[in-house]
Amino acid sequence: MWQRKPTYVYRHLVTLEETNLVGNVYFSNYFLWQGHCRERFLMERAPGVMRALREDFAMVTVSSRCDFLSELYATDEVEVRMALGGRDANRVIMLFDYYRLQGTTAQLVAKGEQTIACMRRTADGVVPLEVPEELATALRPYEREPLPVVAGRD
Repeated sequence: MWQRKPTYVYRHLVTLEETNLVGNVYFSNYFLWQGHCRERFLMERAPGVMRALREDFAMVTVSSRCDFLSELYATDEVEVRMALGGRDANRVIMLFDYYRLQGTTAQLVAKGEQTIACMRRTADGVVPLEVPEELATALRPYEREPLPVVAGRD
């Protein structure tokens, strides 16, 4: 079992344009908010990585998913909490929890996950690149840690 360290938080006020004819938030916006959260994190915590994106560095989204637990509507305030789910040589898995904020309560409305691959653009295409040290350092406070094992418990 895992517990999460602190999360990077991105807050968003849902607008009418993000809803569908039924009135709830259209599903693709949850993926858009994953991107907003990730990019704000990079701007604040790894600005060198953001600058490198203008050069030969690329962050390629390999997979993205979202599980919807409850609906969001226009004027809802949503808090997207991002944590590091895992990292290997050139890939990073980010976990996203979406909360509706109402006064002092926060209701979990969706859970998402996104895997990105760090790549370098070359004349022959893209090639894998180690996760840049600045990004690895910025992500470290958001890693999951194993819960301590308690003797005598199942």
